[in-house]
Amino acid sequence: MTTPFPFTAVVGQDDLRLALLLNAVSPAVGGVLVRGEKGTAKSTAVRALSALMPHLDVVSGCRFSCDPAAPDPACPDGPHEPGAFETRAARMVELPVGASEDRLVGALDIERALAEGVKAFEPGLLADAHRGILYVDEVNLLHDHLVDLLLDAAAMGASYVEREGVSVRHAARFLLVGTMNPEEGELRPQLLDRFGLTVEVAASREPDQRVEVVRRRLAYDDDPAGFAVRWADEEASVRQRIVAARELLPSVRLGDGALRQIAATCAAFEVDGMRADIVMARTATALAAWAGRTEVLAEDVRQAALLALPHRRRRNPFDAPGLDEDKLDETLEEFSGEDDPDPDGGGPGGGGGGQPSPDDGPQDGDAGARPEAGEGGEPQPSGAGSGEQSAVRAAEPFRTRVLSVPGIGEGAAGRRSRARTEHGRTTGARRPRGALTKLHLAATVQAAAPHQRARGRSGRGLVVRRDDLRQATREGREGNLVLFVVDASGSMAARQRMSAVKGAVLSLLLDAYQRRDKVGLVTFRGTAAEVALPPTSSVDAAAARLESLPTGGRTPLAAGLLRAHDVLRVERLRDPARRALVVLVTDGRATGGPEPVALAGRAARLFAAEGVASVVVDCESGPVRLGLAGQVAGELGGTAVTLDELRADSIAGLVRDVQGTSRRAA
Repeated sequence: MTTPFPFTAVVGQDDLRLALLLNAVSPAVGGVLVRGEKGTAKSTAVRALSALMPHLDVVSGCRFSCDPAAPDPACPDGPHEPGAFETRAARMVELPVGASEDRLVGALDIERALAEGVKAFEPGLLADAHRGILYVDEVNLLHDHLVDLLLDAAAMGASYVEREGVSVRHAARFLLVGTMNPEEGELRPQLLDRFGLTVEVAASREPDQRVEVVRRRLAYDDDPAGFAVRWADEEASVRQRIVAARELLPSVRLGDGALRQIAATCAAFEVDGMRADIVMARTATALAAWAGRTEVLAEDVRQAALLALPHRRRRNPFDAPGLDEDKLDETLEEFSGEDDPDPDGGGPGGGGGGQPSPDDGPQDGDAGARPEAGEGGEPQPSGAGSGEQSAVRAAEPFRTRVLSVPGIGEGAAGRRSRARTEHGRTTGARRPRGALTKLHLAATVQAAAPHQRARGRSGRGLVVRRDDLRQATREGREGNLVLFVVDASGSMAARQRMSAVKGAVLSLLLDAYQRRDKVGLVTFRGTAAEVALPPTSSVDAAAARLESLPTGGRTPLAAGLLRAHDVLRVERLRDPARRALVVLVTDGRATGGPEPVALAGRAARLFAAEGVASVVVDCESGPVRLGLAGQVAGELGGTAVTLDELRADSIAGLVRDVQGTSRRAA
């Protein structure tokens, strides 16, 4: 067994360590979401926490980790006889982002059901994680169907399995810990709210601290066991402090003054619902217990707000998490009560139990790409000129019509286009290709039934062979690659017009976020085109690039289309199952270079020849319209819509599907 990196040997990351320790003291806090750039010890710290968790008493032989002092009366392995128990370490169960639904919640033991006629339940990861830690690395990439199951289990503290004639319910209370890199996409709001606390982590910019990180990591890699021994005393000390804080927790008093501060803070920051108030109260209480106190102070409330509220203030995926600490301090001061002995408490050095408060720097982690966005939006040197205009703000986003790719794909699960997926409505059965994942029971029995006499069947069970097994085919929705190709030339440069264009693209980006798409951004102006954002799951990164996009110069439409074609070609090699939808945002003009219109037409026909779904957002305005965007859409084999028609409340049926006017190669 691999020796884990010691928790106390992690350099810096005070907020991360504090949030994890508070959940170890009080699992009712609700877990931790760790956001940050790659290589910042997110996974290392989470995996190290399991070694500090107090050991558990569990009923001997129970696959669902029942507490012998209060066994679950509905446990599938019950009823349990009193007295028989064993003590073991708390488990940390890792949920892979590509796990199946059966692996998460459990399923019928197919072999025993068919061969022996017995309904036997095989527990899943939720059962393994009961009374322990459930860790999801890259939680933002978790498939929607798994997110739904996690939400149900987190809300009810139990897992319900109803499938293939099996009806099972078992307890599933666990500490949910997730890590994610915001550059790879955001988390669904429903799951985001289920995490009690969130922390932003970033690599230190202090040379001395970075040197210490490298020194410790090299020492651990050379001799993991020896390195762990050198930190054994510190680990034991923290473990004992967790136990002491757990014992003290029921005695901690949360006074009316602290409660008023919590309620006023949540109201001042306009968080949705009441979960934030409850999480803040539990976190402040855990902070006091961790500090060895029986009274919640203002510094505990302040630290609890910094950990529990940033991710609950977001109104859309483009908002960076974070709190205005001056506003927080003013609110705490205004509602300080007489029963709170330290109303000022948490200045920048206060941290509930001696821990520092979050550093301002990581709160801007999501916006880390913004300074580079200006570089991404700059034209090639050949395209620069005196006609360049500074970036304008996007108009307010709106709900857009559904754009989808025609046909049925087999890409990653999402919410845009029809696809054959592992989840959805059952449409038929087929022989499995590789491992069987979704059994079609009726088709399997039908395939095995004619051969029972020849196979010498006797008794209750069917004689089933591998050739009889049938995989259920299901139809659901997939996520696509939505590649935006945006005209940023001088013909688009009118401030009001470009603001409306950016608002439309922002609206489509928001739609892509909700439908779990990948997005990319190609811009063209001057004499060249560039990839402002390679295909990514992070729509907020695309929004940042869009915000800083300047305009000006000629309209190299052909260059923009050819660059988009190259992006799609490379992306097909990386992810061949994901289908693309090209959204060209332009007024249809093509200028600069020899025969710009003819060249743009030839470039557009490349997409039509390859069957790439496309839609042209016609940005032409004014009393006289040339209809150039419609001509480009015809060459692409796609559909042209105006900015007004893009809205969901416009004339019904205009853009329900790209298929209507698509011209596909034979």
